[in-house]
Amino acid sequence: MTSNLTVFIVDDDPAVRDALGLLLGIRGYRTALFSCGEDFLHSWRPEWAGCLLIDIRMSGMDGLSLQRRLLELNCMLPIIIITGHGDVALARQAFKAQASDFLEKPFDHDKLLAAIDEAFSREAHARGQLQRQVEGQALLRALTPREREVMQL
Repeated sequence: MTSNLTVFIVDDDPAVRDALGLLLGIRGYRTALFSCGEDFLHSWRPEWAGCLLIDIRMSGMDGLSLQRRLLELNCMLPIIIITGHGDVALARQAFKAQASDFLEKPFDHDKLLAAIDEAFSREAHARGQLQRQVEGQALLRALTPREREVMQL
């Protein structure tokens, strides 16, 4: 677990938010709690690293709507959908929108922690890949006209 990674918890149930925050905090994870999707979107910054735990059924913007909006914003944070009322159709929608995992409440703590660690790994891989692309583009821009000509051949 890396200290610059955060588990962002978006759930409209304060008891669930607090319980998750406490459980993850005791286990050494850094957390940030949000009571609704709109609050998360208002606060979100592209440089944030970690993963999202999003409740699928919330008043206002539901979890799937938040997930779709984050995809539109090119948010790189892996999303773990959590729900107390899961079904195959909801899980399918979540995975089609690139959810990292889909967990039902009440959680098996070990499965939750494994899902978070997997999401952290995915996020680190994606950021590393993006960094390599940026570095490669910078190297290409640094080529002389003759080096570009040779490269194209």
